[in-house]
Parts: sequence; C-alpha cells; structure tokens
Amino acid sequence: MSDKPSVLFVCVHNAGRSQMAAGWLRHLAGDTVEVRSAGSAPAETVHPAAVQAMAEVGIDITDQTPRLLRYETAESSDVIVTMGCGDACPVFPGKRYEDWKLEDPAGKGLDAVRPIRDEIRTRVERLLAELHPTA
Repeated sequence: MSDKPSVLFVCVHNAGRSQMAAGWLRHLAGDTVEVRSAGSAPAETVHPAAVQAMAEVGIDITDQTPRLLRYETAESSDVIVTMGCGDACPVFPGKRYEDWKLEDPAGKGLDAVRPIRDEIRTRVERLLAELHPTA
C-alpha cells in the first residue's frame, strides 16, 4: 500500500451508505487518502436523507453523484469496503476487503438515517487509524 492509500466504498445504489462513508473519510483524512465510491446498480441521485444527515455534522455531499462500479476502479484500489453489494464486487488478490453490515437508508427518513451515519463514522475512524497508525 502506498503512502496515500485508495479506499473504495461500494454499495448497490451508491446513494446512501457508500456516499456517507466517502464523505466521512474525505472529512477525516483530508488529502492523505484517495476516496472513491461506486455502486453495482447506481441510483440517479444521492439519497436526500443521507445528504441532510451529513449536513447536520458539517459535511456537504450535495456535489456527489452515484457512479457505476468499474472493474478498473476496484482493481486499482488498496482497500475495498462493501456494504451490501454481495457478489457484484470483483475480488483481486492482495487487496484488503471489508464487508460492513449496515442498514440500508433507502426509503428511510432522517431519524432512521442518523444512527447509520454515526455507525459509519465509527467504522471510518477505525479504518483510518489502521491506514495511518501514527496519525
């Protein structure tokens, strides 16, 4: 893994969990980590409750757009964090994989999305500490 590792967050629609995780990692890591997110069946837009929940903690993800998971993106990432995409995510030898079991925020309101946001923050903080143990 390079001095600036790349982390790819993947969920089905790339509209909620993976967007919040990417937002947290960009916020907490600054430019020390290359942050990517994608989905196996991306939605048109980021989930409004996810945008609102992140705005409550000072993180703006309104400029994010769900993206299709591409083979090349996964292949060139150091860490791949899946969040319910199952077998749609390709597996490459030598990559670090994590599967985060998180409730899907799709169709849920802000009150239901807040605890998901907070759990994602905890996991992102743990991941960042492992990527940069001296930070």
